[in-house]
Amino acid sequence: MAHNTTDTKIATKVQDHLADMSSDKEEDILSNFQQFKEYLGKKVATADKLGMNEEQMAIAAQKIGDYLAAHVEPKNREEHLLYELWKVGNKEEKHMLAHMLVRLVNSENK
Repeated sequence: MAHNTTDTKIATKVQDHLADMSSDKEEDILSNFQQFKEYLGKKVATADKLGMNEEQMAIAAQKIGDYLAAHVEPKNREEHLLYELWKVGNKEEKHMLAHMLVRLVNSENK
């Protein structure tokens, strides 16, 4: 039960953060794929410092993916590919893609 409560808190924080983000900041982050990876990498590094495990980070990344797929047009080829994969993936596949994105930015931060 505590696991679901933690997941819900993470999801709520991610949604609140995304809702508060200005369109200019969103545009800066999504202007190119490298910027997106740097932004996600900073968030993963912060989550790591806060003691979040990879599963919790993947849950947050999945919420970000859900938000982006629903509200933001892809700005480049890489984002378009992620968007297309997100559209066709089921919940489990989206979660695994979120894990892979977390690992991608983690490997680049080291």
